[in-house]
Amino acid sequence: MSAKDAPPPLPEPLLVEVADSHTHMDLQSGTVEEALVKAAAVGVTTVVQVGCDVKGSQWAAETAAAHENVHAAVALHPNEAPRIVLGDPDGWSRQGARQGGGDAALDDALTEIDRLAALPYVRGVGETGLDFFRTGPEGIAAQERSFRAHIEIAKRHGKALVIHDREAHADVLRVLDEEGAPERTVFHCYSGDAEMAEICAAKGYYMSFAGNVTFKNAQPLRDALAIAPLELVLVETDAPFLTPAPFRGRPNAPYLIPVTVRAMAEVRGIGENELAEAIAVNTARAFDY
Repeated sequence: MSAKDAPPPLPEPLLVEVADSHTHMDLQSGTVEEALVKAAAVGVTTVVQVGCDVKGSQWAAETAAAHENVHAAVALHPNEAPRIVLGDPDGWSRQGARQGGGDAALDDALTEIDRLAALPYVRGVGETGLDFFRTGPEGIAAQERSFRAHIEIAKRHGKALVIHDREAHADVLRVLDEEGAPERTVFHCYSGDAEMAEICAAKGYYMSFAGNVTFKNAQPLRDALAIAPLELVLVETDAPFLTPAPFRGRPNAPYLIPVTVRAMAEVRGIGENELAEAIAVNTARAFDY
């Protein structure tokens, strides 16, 4: 294993326990048990495991059922919806190459997400939203239809809505306004600027910051974090992606949350314990556990 692929070392433990509000343990190496033990050793005692497709959402629900400190969120990722409808000839997602199944196939997948969303250890519906980075114009209709359906599912089951918003800020906010956002809405891996943070704050949307808040070119994210109301701020890994500096490019995991929390506390100009206390309370409120 090269140094670049080696897991980063364990950071100094946080003195106040926090939650990783968004992780993908099914995409990380090692077992769930190993991930949870490592995380707990540094003060990360709760994780929200997030599904991106039917299989991943089923796995998230099963994993949450088996571990009391794991909560699940279930959804079809915005990029998954067009693949279900139009097909995925390159097999870019984990299922390999697929034929398009049209709207009926999307309805079937949404029916299963709806079933999972009713389960008690499923605390969120997501990640859903819009992603104009990877999906071409032909896939936008499927994305938006799927997003609207997820909003309805979240509201009907009283679950948090977990938003994936990539290069689609105005449209995500528009659809939330048109449908009426659920009581608890979380912008995962918040990617907007300070101006958008003001809009989210006014609407009571949670903003979850990931390791990319530590990246050199991420000043707009730090500006957003600086003005976001403390009671709406969450932290996440989005592991195995978005590993915080100075470990960027190496595999991410829930145990690296303290690195991001410390960077966030510096941006806010507050102590890490004060920030960790706020994050712990906010995450439990956002996901109702």
